Amino acid sequence: MADAAHDDVHGHAHRHGHAHGHGHGHGHGHHHHAPPDDMGRAFLIGVVLNTGFVVAEVAVGLWTQSLSLLADAGHNLSDVLSLLLAWGAAVLAKRAPAGRRTYGMRKATILASLTNAVLLLVAVGVIVSEAIHRLQEPAPVATGLVMITAGLGVLINGATALLFMRGSHSDLNVRGAFLHMAADAGVSLAVVVGAFAMSRTGILWIDPALGLLIAVVIVVGTWGLLRDSIDLALDAAPRGVDVDEVRTWLAGLPGVEDVHDLHVWALSTTETAMTAHLLRPDNADADDFLHQASEELAHRFNIGHATLQVETDAARTCRLAHHAGPV
Repeated sequence: MADAAHDDVHGHAHRHGHAHGHGHGHGHGHHHHAPPDDMGRAFLIGVVLNTGFVVAEVAVGLWTQSLSLLADAGHNLSDVLSLLLAWGAAVLAKRAPAGRRTYGMRKATILASLTNAVLLLVAVGVIVSEAIHRLQEPAPVATGLVMITAGLGVLINGATALLFMRGSHSDLNVRGAFLHMAADAGVSLAVVVGAFAMSRTGILWIDPALGLLIAVVIVVGTWGLLRDSIDLALDAAPRGVDVDEVRTWLAGLPGVEDVHDLHVWALSTTETAMTAHLLRPDNADADDFLHQASEELAHRFNIGHATLQVETDAARTCRLAHHAGPV
């Protein structure tokens, strides 16, 4: 699917698109790339419309004996789940840090993406086993009703996708919701075409074959999400940030002689944190240096939460300087 291409665009948006609107003063006001607030409305409409449609689709699917329609319902249900998870995560991410949770609930956005991906793969298993059974014993399907229902799906998913189009560049979860909805419209369209072909030709295996195909679509769509979520859960640097580039840039700052213990990780699906130790013997302008460096990290790399430890005495280097990995 267009996942890889989309990832790349996403990475570029992260690298270049976020130079505006960084709050001056202390570097913590970087919520400019949290999901836009009206996304809440988009989520609500999306969830209500799609839940209603999934119920209708399952009912008609069972009534008409159409596996492709049931698979499409599975695909749509996966999206309702992902919408709920993404919405809940976006709300949780805004909660202030307190007590032991010094990052608030930001990581919830990453866990939500992960849960969502796993749930989808389970749904796929069910569809595939049923499709294989149906290919062995094809059963007749009431095609007219299938076409009407899936046609409705094209409209609903198309409309929902448009609601999410705006926020899809800045947040992994909103991007997930948008991609899902767009893919859903396509899948529902395939079901319409399949039912039409069956009604014209009378070939019964079109339905289970289409069910299998939809299962493949779900897996392909989920794979990227699963990979990104696992990466972020393991505190890998987000896709849009090149760690070597950050290291080189830090090393090139005025007066910096060495960079060590550099870590870049995701606080949430939208926020990035970083820590590093810098050896800078002549550190007379310490505050200005830190302020400049933090501003630049936010502008250049979209790293809104940077912590820099500056060391001035090369002879008494930090105990972490000689270790490649964490101690």
